[in-house]
Amino acid sequence: MSGNAGRVGAEPRTETDLDPHGEVTVDRVALVEELAGAEASAGHAASADVAEVALRYGDDALVLAQRLGDWITRAPELEEDVALGNIALDLLGHARSLLHYSGTHDGRSEDDLAYFRDEPDFRNAWLFEQPNGDFAHTIARQLFASTYLVELYRHLEQSTDATLAAIAAKASKEVDYHRDHAVQWTLRLAGGTDESRRRMIRAVEQTWPYVDELFRDDELAERLAAEGVAPLPSSLRPAFDVVIDQVFAEAELARPEGRLAFVVGGRGRQGGHTEHLGPMLAEMQVLARSHPGASW
Repeated sequence: MSGNAGRVGAEPRTETDLDPHGEVTVDRVALVEELAGAEASAGHAASADVAEVALRYGDDALVLAQRLGDWITRAPELEEDVALGNIALDLLGHARSLLHYSGTHDGRSEDDLAYFRDEPDFRNAWLFEQPNGDFAHTIARQLFASTYLVELYRHLEQSTDATLAAIAAKASKEVDYHRDHAVQWTLRLAGGTDESRRRMIRAVEQTWPYVDELFRDDELAERLAAEGVAPLPSSLRPAFDVVIDQVFAEAELARPEGRLAFVVGGRGRQGGHTEHLGPMLAEMQVLARSHPGASW
């Protein structure tokens, strides 16, 4: 585990971090013992294609984790401070594993990739970088994101790349909970007061246009699908639609139609982003960039 001041997923040290002589040993924990999939990747560097797709998945998780972390101390219920914080930590763990593996291709660390890339170098889809908005907007974004991630990781568990399969096996258990949490809140808000229902309808309508990009195929995706490394994004759409349609039916929400035009050019996978990502990255990266190489 690195000692950088801006390290992804830094945790406070506790008494369990002390060896019998009272010395802090956390910095000597081998990364291979800490990250999901790291054992499978030990001594095995990711190819250029695998590194790029791992970067896409890792950036999705990192950016969404950062967004959800903003709700801590601001959620509408104390229990939600804990729930959203835990979901953010799960996603941060996925990001660490994926960025670590991506970095094996060219020697960059997870911290290098998280803190020392500029906005055009990030590969997350536009959905993940959208602002939290009100609580209904966060839940709509979480419903669509987690439903997509459930299908993605289930397919990745069968990947011919052992590291991606190992990361997905751990992540699948967690995103199942994330989706259930989002579904329950969608039903609660849609079936609550007139005001909560109005907000949920508006949130769905305004968030739905960003869904399409998640399922867009490109040359990289086609190559990796042919090799059995990663599923073709478009192949995940039918199962996604089945779940979303079931939730909408129970919540008595209509699927938005004809609202894709203004984001049809969404190209987060190629480094093109909305105006929302830059300010978020500036806040996330400021400490690491102000004190590069700092340790504690």
